[in-house]
Amino acid sequence: MLGYVAEYRERGVAVAAAADRRIACTAGLLGIGAAAAGAACAGAMPSAVLRPMVLIVLTAVLAIVVLRRRFGATERAVSRRAERAVLAVTVAGAAIGFYDGILGPVTGTFLVLAFTSIVGTDFLHSSALAKIVNTGTNAGALTVFALQGHVLWGVGLAMAIASAIGARLGSITTLRRGGAFVRTVLICTAISLILKLGYDQFH
Repeated sequence: MLGYVAEYRERGVAVAAAADRRIACTAGLLGIGAAAAGAACAGAMPSAVLRPMVLIVLTAVLAIVVLRRRFGATERAVSRRAERAVLAVTVAGAAIGFYDGILGPVTGTFLVLAFTSIVGTDFLHSSALAKIVNTGTNAGALTVFALQGHVLWGVGLAMAIASAIGARLGSITTLRRGGAFVRTVLICTAISLILKLGYDQFH
């Protein structure tokens, strides 16, 4: 009986994980077009207009993560099955993708928060799912910027190699330390970007 229960739970986890990947892939596909549209509009919308909005959202994100200590620590398996959760995270992925095409900073953080709050995954799984969507948004924005001749390929490729190495090390560390490590990184990232964007805004 215990073996049957354990097998049932494992199957449930596998089904839920597959559902999460489908949601992430759907949001990522829409994110490609949304990011491309955002990149096309980037020249018409100066970053000075978006920067204050990003500062406000980042401050709210920091407050949520700091004050709600259990937020993202465990999974909420029920919400991920709801159709409204699928629709909401897909729309959120498209909106964040559009933002990624226009400006870009903390796109990954916004995606992690979207999966955690809407789908119900913990920070560890949200971080993994966010990578799927972020790959799509990056591809969409890069295509438009490349066609417009705005890409410095030498600098970009060098940073891409360094980023790949850092991402590899970061993923290994995350798998070893779990969601608590992701939470700490989110807090540090939000604080750093608030200070950086605040400095750019007022100086």
